[in-house]
Amino acid sequence: MKFLAAIALPAYALDQLTKWWIFTHYALVPSERNLALFPAAIAKTAHLPLDTDVIPDWFSIVHWGNTGAAFSFLSDQPWVFIVLSVAAFVGLLIAWKKNVFTDAPSRVAVPLLLGGILGNVTDRFIHGYVVDFLLFDLHVRFANPWPAFNVADSCIFVAAGLFVIAAILDARKQRAKK
Repeated sequence: MKFLAAIALPAYALDQLTKWWIFTHYALVPSERNLALFPAAIAKTAHLPLDTDVIPDWFSIVHWGNTGAAFSFLSDQPWVFIVLSVAAFVGLLIAWKKNVFTDAPSRVAVPLLLGGILGNVTDRFIHGYVVDFLLFDLHVRFANPWPAFNVADSCIFVAAGLFVIAAILDARKQRAKK
């Protein structure tokens, strides 16, 4: 459990620290949806800048509110993500205690995933939305701009990649046994 906490807690802390900084330094984008759902947050942050171009036409820092998942999936049902997050968090802890994750990539992926889940679910409780702030414009027609994301999302993405690597390594190991 110490290993789990040694990765999950710093990931969570970094996520929450960066989101706090965004919330206190950038205005929540006053979209029609945000105005309807989060008028207090818009009023509280209205005096702040909307964005900062870090790399013009490629990368900006913003304050976007996301009530859904990636690409605003199921944004009208944020409670679904709270329930799924809590279930996944508890399930991962139980699986960890039962030593389900024995390979190195999975053992790193689980605490990253826990930190990411905890970071985004904390936002849902505190703000009513997930604070996304890293905005890339990849200049690709189907993803222009790419949806904004945050540190928790990055932890979840890296964890998913590590689980894929673990699956590939396991498949190779199984093939070698035959």
